Amino acid sequence: MNRRTTVGRYALGGTAVATLAAVALAVSPEAALSRLRWLATDPLRFGAAVVVLAAVRPILAWPTTLLAVVVGFGYGWVGTPFALALVVGTAVPPYALARAGRLRLGGDLDTAEDSGVAARFCRAGERFAAESGGVRAVAGTRLLPLPSDAVTVGAAAAGVGARPFVFGTALGELPWVLCGVAVGVSLDRLAAGGGSLVDPAVILGMAGVGALVLAGPLYRTFVRSDAAAA
Repeated sequence: MNRRTTVGRYALGGTAVATLAAVALAVSPEAALSRLRWLATDPLRFGAAVVVLAAVRPILAWPTTLLAVVVGFGYGWVGTPFALALVVGTAVPPYALARAGRLRLGGDLDTAEDSGVAARFCRAGERFAAESGGVRAVAGTRLLPLPSDAVTVGAAAAGVGARPFVFGTALGELPWVLCGVAVGVSLDRLAAGGGSLVDPAVILGMAGVGALVLAGPLYRTFVRSDAAAA
C-alpha cells in the first residue's frame, strides 16, 4: 500500500469518526457505535483518524469536547492526555487567524473613541486580560459553558499571548476533557440505557468556578474603573 493511499484512508477514517461520533451522540447510537468499535480495533488507525477530526473540527465548528468523547471511547482513561493535547491543538488555528486579524486592526486600537466596535472590543479585552492575567482570563472563561471557538477569538482579540493562551486553554479545558472522556468510556452503556450524557450539576459547578475565577478582575476592570472615571 503506497503512502498516498494510506493518507487517504486516514482522512476517510477521520471523516468517519466525526460523522459517526455526532450520530452516536444525537441520532442512532448502536449503528454508529458499531462503526466506532471497528475503527477502535486498530489503535494507530483510530489515533490517526482522531487527529484528522481535530484538524477539521474548527471548520465544522463542532464542540471540542467531542474529541474527548471519541478518545475516551477508543482509548479509555489512559487517553486523557492525548485528548487534552488534541483539544488544545485544535484551538490554535482559530487563535492564529483571529490574532492575525487583530494585528491588522492594531493601528486603530489607539485612535479616537469612534474607531469602531471591533477596536473598542479589543481594548476592553486588553484591559481585562491585563487585570486578570492571560492564563487566568483564558482558563476562567473556558470553564464557562461557552462555545470554545468564541472564547478563542475573544482571547486573540484581547491580545493574550500564545503561551498564556495555550496554558490557560489546557487548564480551563481539562475539566471538560475529563467529562468527555468519561462519556466516551461509558458510551456503550449510555447508548443502551438512554442515560444523560453529562450531569447538569457538573456543568453548573464548572460555570460557578469559572465565574468565581473571573469575578474579581471583571469588577476591577469594568465596574470600579468606570466608577473612578466618573
